[in-house]
Amino acid sequence: MITGKNYIGNSLSAKGNITYKTFNPKTNTNNENVYTEATSQEIQEAVNLASEAFKEFRTISGAKKAAFLNAIADEILALDDALVNVYMSETGLPEGRAKGERGRTVGQLRTFAKLVEEGSWVEARIDPAQPDRTPMPRVDLRKMLVPIGPIVVFGASNFPLAYSTAGGDTASALASGCPVIVKSHPMHAGTGELVALAIQKAAEKTGMPNGVFSNLNSSGIEVGQELVQHPKVKGVGFTGSIRGGRALFDLAGKRPEPIPVFAEMGSINPVILFPKALETKAESWAKTYASSITLGTGQFCTNPGLILGIKSNDLDTFISTLSDEIVTIAPQCMLHPNIHAAYTNNKAQAQDQNNVTTVAAITETVTENYAQQAVAVVDGKTFLENETLHEEVFGPFSLIVKCADAAELEAIVASLEGQLTGTIISEENEVSQYDAIVQALSDRVGRVIFNGVPTGVEVAPSMLHGGPYPASTDSRFTAVGRDAIKRWVRPFSYQDWPNELLPNELKNENPLQILRLVNDQETKEAL
Repeated sequence: MITGKNYIGNSLSAKGNITYKTFNPKTNTNNENVYTEATSQEIQEAVNLASEAFKEFRTISGAKKAAFLNAIADEILALDDALVNVYMSETGLPEGRAKGERGRTVGQLRTFAKLVEEGSWVEARIDPAQPDRTPMPRVDLRKMLVPIGPIVVFGASNFPLAYSTAGGDTASALASGCPVIVKSHPMHAGTGELVALAIQKAAEKTGMPNGVFSNLNSSGIEVGQELVQHPKVKGVGFTGSIRGGRALFDLAGKRPEPIPVFAEMGSINPVILFPKALETKAESWAKTYASSITLGTGQFCTNPGLILGIKSNDLDTFISTLSDEIVTIAPQCMLHPNIHAAYTNNKAQAQDQNNVTTVAAITETVTENYAQQAVAVVDGKTFLENETLHEEVFGPFSLIVKCADAAELEAIVASLEGQLTGTIISEENEVSQYDAIVQALSDRVGRVIFNGVPTGVEVAPSMLHGGPYPASTDSRFTAVGRDAIKRWVRPFSYQDWPNELLPNELKNENPLQILRLVNDQETKEAL
């Protein structure tokens, strides 16, 4: 089933001479299949096909797009163990994680299918003409959201399914009416090709235009750079490092026609421990956070990398219990030797800073590419003065900051860069005593959590997965949940347009029976 070739629309292509293999971090060996990197010619072909496909795909009904998205979900499930086995061989992740992520991917596709089949997501607005209005007549105005054009999606290293080939970016872009070109992640190119095959089968079965989807292999950065700079590409979705996301953002901004880059980049997801919560449940919360820090080998964008508390005996109890608990958890395999090496280096850099004390660490030799989790502690003054300690360590590591008092805690929270999440651990009657701290945290994050853990992102309409820079490049949007579709559209107005020429969403008779705002009133009624 795996060819190692690029999907250019519904055709396979391998014109280049740069090849590579994926890597199995558990066996510490290369996988068997060879992948051919896309050439400039193949990039041009994929983008031209997508641009042509857009002319038809943008007008396809919500019902037909829903059928396409549901068919993709069906085809992914039909891959069954073949997909699961390749996923595991390229990530070192267990079968349960593979099946769980597959379920989430399928769920996202079906969520967007329901959204576009119902149709009200386009936010139709109608202000009918008032020719007799004085002192000035009103023209007929109608507005809705329309797709922007071909989108490039970059596969994510830590989520080969849910944030990659048919993940949330691709599902939401296809739902909006935008063709997608995926720049497959080199660490899981086989998983990506199998999913690309599923998408192509679904496209053919549901009659989608050739070029609605392409999947390009790449072992380096050149293919991605060329895609982002192509004038027919109109938007970019990215999940990864701050360095990578910022590079793409800058490239897109320097184009003659700048385009939006929706990049979810980095986050240390601060957790604030209030005193009374520690007084009553320090040990319980420590055990909970030992599991959260090591979940998925710490390779989640919502991993709790920073824990803040005010100096006290109860905070010391939390630290002691967390230290004891975290070393009892068996080390786990990381996604790739490069990720393991980066984790090891970044962890060591944090531990080597002045006044940082490592209080828990796996020190014995572990299997190759397995992460040795650790917890370190630093005082608030040092943390405020040392920006290196504010940087993400991607993996099972957390830094605990012992603040002198509430004022220092507030200053630290206010000094942080933008984050995906912030968590408050508090007794219910305690949190109101720290309004300034809660507000400072809210200003720095996209989602605030009360008495929980940040790991785990529910795919739901109310989810916000984004945040102030550098958590994401645009904090007004989410990468998870059905509102993710709004990244790939723009508002468009018709003035005095003949009714029979309007899109169905805006016609007087409302043939789609969607909810519309007519004369400032929400209704499904015809005009």
